[in-house]
Amino acid sequence: MEDEFSYEVKIPEERVAVLIGKDGTTKKQIEDATGCTLDISKEGDVTIKGEDGLALYNAKHIVKAIARGFNPKTALLLAQEEYAFELIDMKDIAGKSQNTMQRLKGRVIGKEGKSREEIERLTDCNISVYGKTVGIIGDAMHVAIARQAVAMLLQGSMHKTVFSFLEKKKKEMMMVERL
Repeated sequence: MEDEFSYEVKIPEERVAVLIGKDGTTKKQIEDATGCTLDISKEGDVTIKGEDGLALYNAKHIVKAIARGFNPKTALLLAQEEYAFELIDMKDIAGKSQNTMQRLKGRVIGKEGKSREEIERLTDCNISVYGKTVGIIGDAMHVAIARQAVAMLLQGSMHKTVFSFLEKKKKEMMMVERL
């Protein structure tokens, strides 16, 4: 008999229905993709159980990604080996100030979502700004670049500067991929 491991994850109550999905479809998809079992309370307490440590780790990240505002279809990409999930806590930069938090969220999202869309386009990543966090899902190398771009925006860099940085990185990545 193999050992069974488990994780306890707390998610916002308003994301519980998204995690479960219509008639439990999302929950089942996560379980099928990872080989783990999910026990979800309506208060947002999630217990993830499994025998494979890596699958358990992936399941935890899929649950966390959905909890942080990602569409389940996007979050399920994390079951694939080449995808990574990064979570940036804006509290680390904004402190307790609600005004600062709103301003930082606005910088990352941009007018009508343009800034977020541009970062997604230039890095081939998915970005979710939810509550006090910015989540990034994508290829591991691209996630690192997207994280750097978001950090630059949060630290006050001009959007133009960040997009120039991303354009340069995208060209570098394309050169590396050609080799």
